[in-house]
Amino acid sequence: MANPFSLLPAARRSERLSAEEEKDIARAIRKAEDTARQAVLGHADAESILKRRPDRAERTRAGAVDRLESAVETLWKLGKDDPSLRQRARTAKGAWAQAESLRWRLAMSGRRIAHGEARKLAGPFMDEEDLVQEGYIGLLRAAKRFDPDRGIRFSTYARWWVRAQMTRAIDHTGRPVRLPGCAVEQTRNLRKAIKRFEAAGMPFGIAELADEVGIDKERAELLLSQGNTVSLEQPVDDGPRPRPLERFLSDEDAIQPDQDAIQGQELKRMHDAFSAVLSDRQRFVLTRRYGLEDGEFRTLSEVGKEMALSRERVRQIEREALIRLRDQSNIRDAAKRRFADEDLGDDG
Repeated sequence: MANPFSLLPAARRSERLSAEEEKDIARAIRKAEDTARQAVLGHADAESILKRRPDRAERTRAGAVDRLESAVETLWKLGKDDPSLRQRARTAKGAWAQAESLRWRLAMSGRRIAHGEARKLAGPFMDEEDLVQEGYIGLLRAAKRFDPDRGIRFSTYARWWVRAQMTRAIDHTGRPVRLPGCAVEQTRNLRKAIKRFEAAGMPFGIAELADEVGIDKERAELLLSQGNTVSLEQPVDDGPRPRPLERFLSDEDAIQPDQDAIQGQELKRMHDAFSAVLSDRQRFVLTRRYGLEDGEFRTLSEVGKEMALSRERVRQIEREALIRLRDQSNIRDAAKRRFADEDLGDDG
């Protein structure tokens, strides 16, 4: 789908609309969608998408709009190969683009709602800018579902969708385990019920909260337990100097990722340098003796058995290699020159 910003003049992207203008735009969206729908009807493949039996989650106006979009795209693709469908495909595509343009205009008329709600809900889990983006998603969902004949303003209708989108995003971001949307909503209702009981000064338990929300007791216990998380930075009372839990759980002997990456790079450079100044036998002895490939150190006798040489001969080869490395103070430069020469030779 084309970028909706390209469909509107810059000055009109954030304009505030009156109640009558909101209704007029919503009715114009419906009219454009009807035009696209009439153009799609009559073609078997595209029409089957419109008449497809929707799932439970799609039995809404938003689901019908999504099916219409899919049918228009199907007709547009078929029209590229079939000249007899091109005019109908152009009509459907043009009407759909007009509906999208108007829908975007309606949604962006409520940008101030997204910014206002973001300022209220910004916190440690999500900052204001991320919440504004979530608010825009809520505005687009509201524009897709808005019915001008219900007697309610779009700004009032959209505020609920914006806040719902933001609170869901916060709940998903602030939890160590992401919960389904229905579970998040039920958890929020449980919290509201707790506040109502506390405000009224009434005693309550899990059973009363479950009855208030309309769920069983076991599910209420499960949902309320999801919020009992422990921060690694939370101080632990252990002696006169409390320490964070992270200090008890951290493994100081474990290799840090950055150190592991640096060590890997250094080993690669060392191998390159060895290839530049050492013979194959010298390189093998040092690699096996000091565990440069597998991290296991070996004795002179063990290396000698692998090479079918005596322990003393292996010691001599090791000494020759170390002396040669000591004399090559510019070992990395030598390695670079060698591989540069090989690259030039390959190009030739």
